[in-house]
Amino acid sequence: MIPTHEALSLSREAGLDLVEVSPQENPPVCRIMDYGKHLYEKKKRQKMAAGAHTIMLKEIRLRPKTDPHDRSTKLKHAKDFLTEGHKVQFTMLFKGRERFHRDIATEIFNSIIGELGEAAKIERPPLMDGRRMTMIVAPQKK
Repeated sequence: MIPTHEALSLSREAGLDLVEVSPQENPPVCRIMDYGKHLYEKKKRQKMAAGAHTIMLKEIRLRPKTDPHDRSTKLKHAKDFLTEGHKVQFTMLFKGRERFHRDIATEIFNSIIGELGEAAKIERPPLMDGRRMTMIVAPQKK
């Protein structure tokens, strides 16, 4: 533990700054460093972290009675998401007696997989969960 006036004189001799690192400690912890360089490196690290692409899960909701044209529009959005590097979750929502016709939903999901082709790989195959059937598709590695 060095007294404050001595630490200040040491930092002036070195041509650096005396920076308080942990003010809540007893006694407070200080460090002799180039504060401008420290701020520059901190900003640089933040920019690098912000520039990293995070994979998001995008959801596309369908119904067994969704019109083929509407389905193709939703599939186009899914392809866009996959090219951006996001995962896509297809959710088939069932109402009333529709849930007893799982074969229709499975057929629709199989046609979606066929249309996506090599652009995507199935991360989680179609699974029934209550009143919905879900399938997760991830972009293919390049």
